[in-house]
Amino acid sequence: MEQINVTAQLRDKAGARGALSKLRTDGWTPAVIYGLGKPPVSVSVSEKEMLGVMKRGANAVLKLKYSDKEDNVIIKNVQYHVVTDRLIHVDFHRISLTEKVTVKVHIKIVGEAFGVKTQGGLLEHALRDFTVRCLPTDIPKEIEVDVKDLKLDSAIRVSDIRHADLEILDDPSHVVVSITAPKEEAVETPAAAAGAAAGAAAAEPEVVAGKGKKDEEGAAKPAAGAAAAKPGEKKAEPKK
Repeated sequence: MEQINVTAQLRDKAGARGALSKLRTDGWTPAVIYGLGKPPVSVSVSEKEMLGVMKRGANAVLKLKYSDKEDNVIIKNVQYHVVTDRLIHVDFHRISLTEKVTVKVHIKIVGEAFGVKTQGGLLEHALRDFTVRCLPTDIPKEIEVDVKDLKLDSAIRVSDIRHADLEILDDPSHVVVSITAPKEEAVETPAAAAGAAAGAAAAEPEVVAGKGKKDEEGAAKPAAGAAAAKPGEKKAEPKK
């Protein structure tokens, strides 16, 4: 990866809230440089310049120049404002260009998979970044994974990826991308629908004709046509 020159300014009163606010208002972003056994240094960098640098890749190797010094660094951490999304702080980690570093590199899927295009499968992207170890100048912006020959029910694993200039540290058995068959939705057949309707009909209670209905207190009501005895009236005895 190409090394990028960035100019920084030493910061006075690093912990003063007012000083930090003024820096940001003027278009500068507070930052700190640390690592390689050296004491940390508080600096500020141009927000506009840093946004341009980060567009070139999260693992850009920078030559940070400040005062009469310079450090080779990579961006270790970036903080953004939760409301405005403006860049509010950057951590720079010192590196040696002759010593290997461990970083995460984005995975880029390229090509249209055979299993999707021809066999109707679905592409599942399981791993988004590789953890790699290499020299700072060998850090790629991204690692491409070609899926055009990937068929249905097949997968590309970490062990299938080869890169001449770096070592991939992720578990070799981890799936990077796979092609799976789409899940079929259950469709009710006419026979199944008819069986369900018959079962529902059988579950309904049987109504017996000729029997009186029960009132709310549970007493049987007289059947239609039967005379009901009035209160205090004696029941007529049948004639002999």
